[in-house]
Amino acid sequence: MPRPLFLSFRPDWSHVIAVNIMALLAWLAVLFLPWNGLSQAGNTLAKGDEVKRIAFSFDDGPRAAGAFLNPAQRPQMLISALKEGGVNGAVFFINPARITANNGYDASIAAYAKAGHVVGNHTANHVTLSKISAEKFLADVDLAERYLKQQKSYRPWLRFPHLDEGGRDKAKRDAVRAGLKKRGIGHGYVTADGWDWYMEGMTIKSARAKKPMNMAALRALYIETHVESAESADRLARRILGRSPVHMLLLHETDLAALYVGDLAKALTAKGWEIVSADEAYADPMAEKMPDVDYANGTMIEMLAWENKVKGGRWFARNDREVARKLFATRVLRD
Repeated sequence: MPRPLFLSFRPDWSHVIAVNIMALLAWLAVLFLPWNGLSQAGNTLAKGDEVKRIAFSFDDGPRAAGAFLNPAQRPQMLISALKEGGVNGAVFFINPARITANNGYDASIAAYAKAGHVVGNHTANHVTLSKISAEKFLADVDLAERYLKQQKSYRPWLRFPHLDEGGRDKAKRDAVRAGLKKRGIGHGYVTADGWDWYMEGMTIKSARAKKPMNMAALRALYIETHVESAESADRLARRILGRSPVHMLLLHETDLAALYVGDLAKALTAKGWEIVSADEAYADPMAEKMPDVDYANGTMIEMLAWENKVKGGRWFARNDREVARKLFATRVLRD
């Protein structure tokens, strides 16, 4: 009968001593390694598993009443939700022509700034580049700048209304790009878009028609859609760039944002996302890219994918009216 393994063990003391000496030398090497060497080693190890980072942006402010809130209620609710979700330094792309001396909208811009958020240019009147000349578009940008440059929270970024950069008219696209560069205005692009404006529109339509809405289902749909849009954008970005850039999530100053953006931020964090400021997002090297595509409209990632002839997976599935409508009808209206 063979003896138990522990009874047959005979230590090789020369081997034990050699192993201990090697361990001691390794420990001494780490002890005296320069701190920058440790940092570089850590960066090398972490590079293959990059942190996903994302900033928040809100278009079309200040907005009129929605399905659930009025313009006086929404800003403070949105500010509180952002704070609760750990979102700092979000950017609000505004249309200053909507602000008058009598409607009080100016107070919401001041409130966002006081809470640590910033503002950018969305043109004065929310004009669509494909529908007007480059000269008229830039004139409307300038009109917005007159108001924006008076704000301490102003950032020289332009978010194209409808993400429309001129469509098929390359001459117009390039003329506007040159005009913005001359003015020192950067591209306020987005990378992830969940079409919250369309979901908001369906809530307003349903409220006006007095259709009962399942609010728990609406919250879940809002959060799920935007988390999936971010994940989809990051997968596509890694295919094109070979890395995860700092993403910019497109939202709007809506009732849905005021109600659910804090929960959305927490859901993104739970999925491994780090929420950063708009300043950090637009410091990413991707900000220097100007995709040359046949139809200039959409997110930065979508256009880069088109420019690089990426096959499949270029578009987020829920950025389709029929898909979005069916999801809302089935889950929120229970039709």
